Amino acid sequence: QVQLVESGGDLVQAGGSLRLSCAAPRIILSTFSMSTMGWYRQPPGKQRELVAAVTVGGTTNYADSVKGRFTISKDNAKRTLYLQMNSLKLEDTAVYYCNLRNSRGSEYWGQGTQVTVSS
Repeated sequence: QVQLVESGGDLVQAGGSLRLSCAAPRIILSTFSMSTMGWYRQPPGKQRELVAAVTVGGTTNYADSVKGRFTISKDNAKRTLYLQMNSLKLEDTAVYYCNLRNSRGSEYWGQGTQVTVSS
């Protein structure tokens, strides 16, 4: 079983920045390296949505709402996924979840970390 541990969520003012981390401390390094990973979020009362993802080859894609503000990165040696969030807006308030999909198509989720943006 893959364990994903998110951290970094906080209360921040609009315009501020946060960096989320998602660690997979018990995963085999090769499995982590060969996994596609992403960040999803679920705003209050809404469905979970994709925020950003990074493929095995390093290709990234972003939701239109965060392009130019958020950056996803993956450190295979540290078995950690990051999401740098800048110029935060009120509408970025949500629970943020880390997702890992391995080479066999199995998916795993973290427990979520709360990001609250205030005016």
